[in-house]
Formats: sequence, structure tokens, C-alpha cells
Amino acid sequence: MEGHVPLVPEDLAVVVDAGGAVLVWSTGARRLLGYEPAEVVGRSVLTLLAADLPVSARRHLADGQRWSTEAALLHRNGDRIFVHLQGIPLDAGTGRPLWLVTGAVPAPPSGRDQPGAGVLWDLTLAQLPMPVAIYDREARLVAANEVMTRIMGLPVAEMRGKTLSEIEPRQPWLEYDRLQRQVLRTGKRMFLEEQSQAPGEIREHSWSMYFSALTDETGAVQGLSAVVFDTTEQYWARRHLAVLNDASMRIGSTLDVTRTAEELADVAVAGFADFVTVDLLESVALGDEPEPLRPGEPVAVRRTAQRSVLAGCPESVADPGDAFRYPVNTPPVWTLLAGHGTRHRPGDPGMQEWLRSSQARADTVARHRIHSVLMVPLRARGVTLGLVHFLRHRTPETFTEDDQRLAEEIVARAAVSVDNARRYTRERHTALALQRSLLPGRPPGLAATEVAYRYLPTGAGADVGGDWFDVIPLSGARVALVVGDVVGHGIRASATMGRLRTAVRTLADVDLAPDELLTQLDDLVIRLDREEGPEVPGRAEAASSGEVGATCLYAVYDPVTRRCTMARAGHPPPALVTPAGDVRFLDLPAGPPLGLGGLPFESAEVELAEGSVLALYTDGLVETADHDIEVGLGLLRRALADPAAPLEETCDQVLDTVLTGRPADDIVLLLARTSALDTAKVRTWQLPQHPAAVAGARKMACEQLEAWGLTDAAFATELIVSELVTNAVRYGDGPIALRLIRDAALICEVSDGSSTAPHLRRARVYDEGGRGLLLVAQISERWGSRQTPTGKTIWAEQPLTS
Repeated sequence: MEGHVPLVPEDLAVVVDAGGAVLVWSTGARRLLGYEPAEVVGRSVLTLLAADLPVSARRHLADGQRWSTEAALLHRNGDRIFVHLQGIPLDAGTGRPLWLVTGAVPAPPSGRDQPGAGVLWDLTLAQLPMPVAIYDREARLVAANEVMTRIMGLPVAEMRGKTLSEIEPRQPWLEYDRLQRQVLRTGKRMFLEEQSQAPGEIREHSWSMYFSALTDETGAVQGLSAVVFDTTEQYWARRHLAVLNDASMRIGSTLDVTRTAEELADVAVAGFADFVTVDLLESVALGDEPEPLRPGEPVAVRRTAQRSVLAGCPESVADPGDAFRYPVNTPPVWTLLAGHGTRHRPGDPGMQEWLRSSQARADTVARHRIHSVLMVPLRARGVTLGLVHFLRHRTPETFTEDDQRLAEEIVARAAVSVDNARRYTRERHTALALQRSLLPGRPPGLAATEVAYRYLPTGAGADVGGDWFDVIPLSGARVALVVGDVVGHGIRASATMGRLRTAVRTLADVDLAPDELLTQLDDLVIRLDREEGPEVPGRAEAASSGEVGATCLYAVYDPVTRRCTMARAGHPPPALVTPAGDVRFLDLPAGPPLGLGGLPFESAEVELAEGSVLALYTDGLVETADHDIEVGLGLLRRALADPAAPLEETCDQVLDTVLTGRPADDIVLLLARTSALDTAKVRTWQLPQHPAAVAGARKMACEQLEAWGLTDAAFATELIVSELVTNAVRYGDGPIALRLIRDAALICEVSDGSSTAPHLRRARVYDEGGRGLLLVAQISERWGSRQTPTGKTIWAEQPLTS
């Protein structure tokens, strides 16, 4: 029979009715596909197809004509088997023919002489094991070898005398016909590479085609030959190289675990898989260290990324972010424990167990005809991070050893990037947690100062920085506002920031003046620099290395006097917004950055109108890559122009106006709206330096408490006033003043002209004195002293109940 393809033993023979139901199932069909007759007879033959029949076979079926084609059938165990089928119509006397379908796994084509080829056929190598066809001067088929008839899906008798455009009136065959006519016209050979599916096949192949003119002894063109080489293997080799190159370019572009997993899935789907999932171990997905895998236990994972050649990933039974477990004794667990890639088919015993563990998974494998699965563990530096699944359902070929090696290479490269991203994310979260733990939480409630702030860690790839701020309540209803910036980034900068913030709080409790506080802070930075600098001989005596440095602005606002004293160490100047809406940057002495040593700091005092707003910030707010500091200060001035707006809204307005992109450095913005303490809540008396002043002071204090309705605090206040005024009269210098302040607490202050600081001491049994400050400390909630330009002030606070 012309165009017949030789078959190996165990030929398949099936009789199918006009509706497609199987009527007869031969022994050869049972041996080839594994189904018993009782399982198949009466069943639609379409359920045995792993892929649709080629176009040519479907056309001949519809016309009731004999056909021949390659097809992919489903074995009972789920495997795909490629066979060459032939369909012969049988007259059943009903007007609707039965079909006798025969076939088997084709043997390698041997090629033989085609009868009737004549002189032109002798000019070709008829025995070549690749598709060969001969055309006459009108581009009509004269002869073709058996390999060509197989890929065309038609016997020679049906193709002879026709042009390619008549045999297959569609692209790319119409283009091949045009090229053949061009060869016949010009006599020049033409070469073409194409990726396409032949009419008689169900898979795409990569073809290299040569159209060559056939000439006689005189050189006249008598026809042409078409020789086709199957270069699919070379195509896949080039494709693998392209995938590796793509992987090296695209995977690891960011230090983000999820994005890196998505890049891996993108590369694999674009390269050689139809559906890819990336599952990270649950511990890795949560940012922790990978937990060891234990045989005999299920493995908890989280879907991190997935990609498909189909829109929406319909093959997936989980969504990104979903957590689930790989059951024990299933291929995913085996692969993770083995530490290398494994290939599977749905019919494998292990895969059957895997599919039975999830009905949704079994349904999607059947619905999408997934026929090949490749699993590769995601491992880096000897540690398993997760598992990558590669699946095929649109690509007919199963995964090969070359595919597995390619997948393992891609996954290995991605694993290093995932591990780097995981480590970076963990360290960054640690640094951010450390930094945030060192920053203040909710601002304290202040009677005469409203505070709002914003803290933004850098949005760039750099580590966190050392910016900080603080709001510290001081004695006498005063408040300290602090903003600072440590040089550098990372955990070291955050740790240094924490030490400096703690030092500022300690020095603020001592009630040092702003310039004196910065001097003490400067000494601390120098000591830290020497401790953290390189260990070299004589390092302790060496000068500061400059590895540790910082800038700082320290301001103290007194709501009684409405005066604010400030000093800065290399920090940007604060902005002052008046109640009328005027914005100006205060001209404070700049001062050197902390850590230089030997240079003085100067304080400046400003009287603030009630309702003024102070804006303190770090340089990351006004200095960016796209504009200099002067432009940033201008944007800040514009954003602060509304003094009556709520401070929270003003903070957002500043960030929206000043920041034109993602910040390259940490940003701190601290806003404080000041007001004066109600004069009715403050009472001051000048006292003579005489013992008789003590009784008068007690009396005046008690009368004031009665006026305030605080008679419950009269006894304790009377005792505090008595002890503090007595100490001032005995050990201090004039002038002496007593001040009571009714704020969140009841504050009692006694000032004198001596700078000698008081201290507690333990009095002996027979001592007549030495117990005054001890009593004050026991009665009050807190007490202390501070230096003033004219001497000192000793104060004590008592809590006020509702």
C-alpha cells in the first residue's frame, strides 16, 4: 500500500462506530495501552486521546476518507504513547461508515524507492531518513519518501500532481509554496528555518528546509527538491542556553524573596515549562531560619509564586500566600529529602498517592492533561529553602534528563538569590525592630505643648539609618525636643543612636542647659568612636577616627515664660511658624557635629508667641538626589504655611510636598505647637533670706492651694515648702523665690542664688538636721534640682488626683 508506515509487533486494531464509540478492542490494543476490553468498549474514543488529532486527519474523518497520522494516546497508567494511526472507512450498510483504526509505535523509517518517480526521482537520494519531496517545473508534487508522507499525514497518491498550496491551503504552507516557485524561477537554492506543526503530527518541531533547483545537463531547471531536517534537539539545546542566559539576567534583580521567586517562575515558563510553582518552607516564608526536614513528617510550605502559559494560572490548587503541607511518602517530600531533582508522570505509584491527597489536584491534572512533572528542591549553602514544581500539559514532550539539568541549574542560581534576599530581609527587619524599639512611642501628654511626628525609614536598598527624635518632659512644666542623626546605616548606627538617645535622656534629667548637654554628648561620641575604632597600638591615646559621628538639635521650651532655648551640633536649623503664618528658619549658631571634640556649642533663646509651631527635622527630608537643600527648605517653608492646621495633617502635608520620590535616607519630622501656661495656674513669691520667711511661705502656699481647690495636698505641700525654703535660707544665697505650678502635677520650686547642688544624706539618730530632702523625696513623686543663670532651683512634684 503506497505511503504505508512499517509498524512494530503488537499492532493496535480498533473498530469505532460513526459516533466515536469503541465497538471492538483487539489484544494488541490491550497490550499497547493497558486497557481491558470491558473498560473501553462503548466508551468514546476521544477519551483515549492525549491531544487532538492533526487538522488533516480531522478533515478526512469529516469527509469519510481514508487517513493516516501521528497521534498521542493515553496509557491506562497516565503515560503518553505516540503511535502512527491509519483510519479505513467500512461500509456498514447504514449510510454512516464504521472505522477500522490500526496502528502501533512506528519503527524508524528506512526509505525506499517510490514507483513512478522516473528520471527526476533518480536525481535525489531516495533513501535519506528525513523528509524528501520532488516537485516539477510547475511546483506540483511528483514524489515523496515515506517520512514526508508521514509528517504530511497523506499518502503520495493523494498529493501527487498538487502544489503545496493545494495540499495545505493555509500558512505556513502557502509561504513554502511561494518560496518554491521563487526557486523554480531563479534557480537559486533557498534555506528556511521554521518552528511549526506538520499536518500529520501532533507536536511542533523545529525544521531546517532546503529548497534546491534540479537542473538537467544543459542547466535548465526541470523541478526542485525539498529536503527537511528535524532540528528539534538542536532547537531545545539553544533554547536551554537562552533560558540560562535569561535566568542570569532576570533572577535576583531585587533583595525581595517574593519577587525573586516570581522571577524564577517567569523565566521557567518562558523557557521550557507550562506551569511553575515556587513553594518556600513555612519558616523561610515567615523570615525565620529554615527548619530541618525530618523523615516521616509532613513538610509545611507556603506558595510564594506561580506562573502559567494560561491566563490566571487555572492549573493551580493554591493561591500565592496560601500555607499547606506536603503529605508524608509523596514525591515532594522525597525530593526535598533527596536534595536533587526528580521526574514523575501522573501514573507513577508515588504520584498517585500525591494526587489522592487532594481531589482538587487530581481534578486539575486530569482536566489540563498534565503529563510530566519535574520537582527541584530550592537549596543554597547546603540549606533547603523550598521546592519548585515544573509541569507540562501544552508541551507534548515529557521532561528529559537535559531538562532536569537545566531546571536544577536555574533553581540553584535562584536559590542563592532567594537566600540572599531572605538574609537581607531578616537583617533589615532586625535593624528596623531595634531602631523602632529605641524610638519613643506615643508622645507624652503635655499641658502647654502639642506634638506630632513622622519617622520614615529609607525606602532604598540601603540599611536603616540612625535618625532619632525624643520628647522629654522636664521639671517646671518644661519640655525638651530632640532630633538627631547618626552617621552611617545598619545595626551599628541604630545601636549608636540608642546609646545617644539614652544619654540625652539622662543628661536631660540632670537639667543641663542645651549647650552643656551637647558638650557632654560630644564627649560620649568621642569615647564611642575610640571604642569602635580599629585596634592599633596607642589607639586609646589616638585622636577620634571619625567612624562614629552624629548631628543633634536640642531645644527646651518653658511654657511659663514662653521662651525656648536651643543649641545644635551640625544639624539643620529648625523652622518657626508664627501664628500669623510667617515661616522662618531660626538663625542658631551652627556648632560642630558631635564627635569632633574641642569646639564649643552655643545656645540661643527665642520667645515664642502663643500658637507658634516649631519644626525639627533631619537632613533626609530636605536633601535628596533630585534637588539640593535650598530647594528642599523652600518646599518645607511652603508646606508649613498654615499654622492653624492640625499637626497630624501638617505632617502629611510636609511629606507630600517635600518628598518628590522614595527617600534615599531616613527621615524624622517633629512638629510642636507651643502655648503659654495659664497665669492662673502659676504663683510666684519673693522671700527674704531670713528664718521667719519659712512660716510665711507655708501660709501663702496653703492659701493658694485652697484657692485652687487642692486642700487635700496642703499637708504634703506645706512640708515640702518648709524644707526647701529652710534649706535655701540656711545654705543658699539671695534672692530666694517660691513658685507653685498647677499642671498635670503640682510643682513646688524654690530658687536661690547659690549654685551648690543639694544631695541626700543619711542622718544619725541624734542629728538635728539632714532629714529635709529625705522627707521631700518620700512625700513627692519625684524631685530634683537644676542650674539657672543666677543660681539653682530645687523642685518637687506631687501627683494630682481627679
